[in-house]
Amino acid sequence: MISLTFPDGAVREYDEGVTPADVAASISKSLSKKAMIARVDGNLVDMSQPLRQDASLAIITRDDPAALEIIRHDAAHVLAEAVQELFPGTQVTIGPVIENGFYYDFWREEPFTPDDFETIEAKMREIVQRNAPFTCEVWPRDRARDFFEKRGEAFKVELVDAIPEDQDVKIYRQGEWLDLCRGPHGVSTGQIGTAFKILKLAGAYWRGDSNRPMLQRIYATAFANDNDLKAHLHMLEEAEKRDHRRLGREMDLFHFQEEAPGSVFWHPKGWAVFTALIDYMRRRQNAAGYLEVNSPDMMERSLWEQSGHWEKFGENMFTTQTPDERVYCCKPMNCPGHVQIFRHGLKSYRELPLKIGEFGKVHRYEPSGALHGLMRVRHFTQDDAHLFCTPEQITEQCLEVNALLLSIYRDFGFDEVRIKFSDRPEKRVGTDEVWDRAEEALMNACRAAGIEPELNPGEGAFYGPKLEYVLRDAIGRDWQCGTLQVDFNLPGRLGAFYIGADGEKHVPVMLHRAIFGSLERFTGILIENFAGHLPLWLAPVQVVAATITSDADGYAGEVQAALTAAGLRAGIDLRNEKINYKVREHSLAKVPALFVCGKREAEERTVSIRRLGSKDQVLMPLDEAIARLVEEAMPPDRRREGSDVAVAAE
Repeated sequence: MISLTFPDGAVREYDEGVTPADVAASISKSLSKKAMIARVDGNLVDMSQPLRQDASLAIITRDDPAALEIIRHDAAHVLAEAVQELFPGTQVTIGPVIENGFYYDFWREEPFTPDDFETIEAKMREIVQRNAPFTCEVWPRDRARDFFEKRGEAFKVELVDAIPEDQDVKIYRQGEWLDLCRGPHGVSTGQIGTAFKILKLAGAYWRGDSNRPMLQRIYATAFANDNDLKAHLHMLEEAEKRDHRRLGREMDLFHFQEEAPGSVFWHPKGWAVFTALIDYMRRRQNAAGYLEVNSPDMMERSLWEQSGHWEKFGENMFTTQTPDERVYCCKPMNCPGHVQIFRHGLKSYRELPLKIGEFGKVHRYEPSGALHGLMRVRHFTQDDAHLFCTPEQITEQCLEVNALLLSIYRDFGFDEVRIKFSDRPEKRVGTDEVWDRAEEALMNACRAAGIEPELNPGEGAFYGPKLEYVLRDAIGRDWQCGTLQVDFNLPGRLGAFYIGADGEKHVPVMLHRAIFGSLERFTGILIENFAGHLPLWLAPVQVVAATITSDADGYAGEVQAALTAAGLRAGIDLRNEKINYKVREHSLAKVPALFVCGKREAEERTVSIRRLGSKDQVLMPLDEAIARLVEEAMPPDRRREGSDVAVAAE
């Protein structure tokens, strides 16, 4: 007999070899019908999996959120079966579940087209309707290889060849169709339902190797019900409208070109947004006691070997060799440079914590297929900072950093922030004892701040554990931006020390901190979050003086000059076009305000104000209109400073 412990704490005994399906049937007929998958000792297993020892057991029904990944995994197999039924001779390769859906890679001489989507979906619904059971079979490796070789499935043969010779192979069958798969799967294809949708096509090299065959990747998604699918498709439509690459063109912010892949060509308007972000962060950091520094973009390879970055990131670093045969690396991150600044001159414990920050340009080789507008580039600017402190100061400094991050995110309208705790990765530097201390220190800071972070196992930096700050945007997408890392390793590797109260040398603890993360990426996130309608203080052009007739050209010039003198980013539009045309054009460019100038406005020294997204027009004296706009365009940190001054004066 074996003992099974259920989620409510109840314990029941069953015969050895009982399956989760048997257990579900013993509890109730309704649970037996709804059951899709089981969780045994925390791992998902088939309902037909025999249980041979004591374990915790949870029966997961189709409506349970945990079942969604299985629905998508099952749907990927159904997609592959549908494609092979419709297009004989197509070879299947791999089809994993990914965030918000799944994909499957196929090899076929003729290309798929979007016109095929409806046909494939119809065949998938037909397969679901068959309600064929998913059954797991274990084959000898040689049998699996022979089977796929006879079917002409060269890619599957290669996958089987990668399995050690002494291991058997798992095969999952649904009706007559089968595939190489580790599992687990649901009970039958009927449990998938019909809330699925093929989304797009893409190319993908086999095994990610550009020297291997190009495959056709079909992306799709699946949900437990139609409402969830409709909500997701609506979000995708919204995301398409908000795509920062399209808005970047319409707003004339930036562009990319082949001669510099993954590098941004900032136009004047885009650079205005970028520098506004830096100015804001510089003010916040200065107020929090950070000292701004700047480290070299290129340093000798030996430094990166000493820090451990060469071993970890060497293949993603840009290098160059000078005529004297010295090898230099474009920095992929700022931390080793900041340690060199800390090391320059003797430091006392009385000077700690020492907080230094840099808006440093870093360079990382990303595969061309991974590049994506501002979101994934090859060189970018980090709002990077490092705090050198004593072990006793870790909790206090982590609390201060956490408060600063959350305050800054609120200034940009991100009130919903998830925090993940990423612990030691498999490939790392430092002993387990040092990692134990670092993880405990960071977790203590979380407790002190009242934070209960999500665990993100194995995703820490190679030198220390970290907190990851995940922002949720206006349409429900999550973006990982800020990080806080506790590092007991890197300062010692690079020879950093301070003189303690005991007169001895001590290695400082190094806290790595980024808030925007990549400024390029954060700019893209903001553009998409606000659909281009950036807050007035961030808008690249905050106001345009536009004429109705040429009689007002001179006055419009005075208006623009007055706006510029007041510190606003102001443009002027004197074109011989109708005012409605000008309004449409500047609305497309997401200009927040138009000061319309006609003959009457020039005579009365007024302006007619048109705001983005509103058809209303307000007539106002010029001085009053400028004063109101200046107040509205004040960055949030300066607005708070003004409020504090006003309160103090009272």
